[in-house]
Amino acid sequence: MKANKALHMKKNTKAQVGIGTLIIFIAMVLVAAVAAAVLIQTSGILQQKAQSTGKQSTQEVSSNLMIKNIEGVRAKNTTITSDTIDMLKLQVGLNVGSSPVDVNQVVISITDGTIAHNLVYAGNDKTYSAGKMGNFSDDDASANLKKLLTVSENPTKFYTVDRIRDEDQSFSQSNPVMNTGDLILVYLATTSDDAVGLSHMGSLDTSGTLVTSQLDLVPRTTVNIVLTPESGAATIAEFVTPSSYGVKETVQLYP
Repeated sequence: MKANKALHMKKNTKAQVGIGTLIIFIAMVLVAAVAAAVLIQTSGILQQKAQSTGKQSTQEVSSNLMIKNIEGVRAKNTTITSDTIDMLKLQVGLNVGSSPVDVNQVVISITDGTIAHNLVYAGNDKTYSAGKMGNFSDDDASANLKKLLTVSENPTKFYTVDRIRDEDQSFSQSNPVMNTGDLILVYLATTSDDAVGLSHMGSLDTSGTLVTSQLDLVPRTTVNIVLTPESGAATIAEFVTPSSYGVKETVQLYP
């Protein structure tokens, strides 16, 4: 009887099966924990990339700059008025909720259907190998405008600006950064061959004779202007000049 009982006890393997099951269970828990950690890490990385991509996409498709108004000015002297529009004054602001815009990095393209220019801010010393506009003033917008209009090749390379509204006094010639609520004037020289040699642009005495921009904004000219900021969608303005300028020295062109 004792021998039979001992033999019966040796054949009982239930405890071994339980240990094997426990080992398998622990292994499954460890694998699941590792997999969960990998998934959490991967989802975190993907979320960060998605947020970054979304922010960049929003900046690219949003339009920060807004052209509110465009006026054309005709050149003259004491007895003669040009037959063309020789300077454009663009009132430019920011859309609601826009982030600040560095005007120093805004490229303006303008064409009259025959000639096209890509213009940079006159104080930009990085875009052209020649640097910023010669004798550029860090604090005198009027002096910069006169140099734009009277120095050869400047009208084909540069534009200048002046502030209209700048409550926080953050906008300057040397640091032309627009914040929400700011309103500026952008000056584009469009002097034609007909205006070369004249000395006044509207009420502005240029203290020198005007030079050509190679553009020719005669009546019924289709003009296309594109403002391309460093980030965000480009702002486009297209208009046709009036059929006659009459005796007006300043002509409303857009909107």
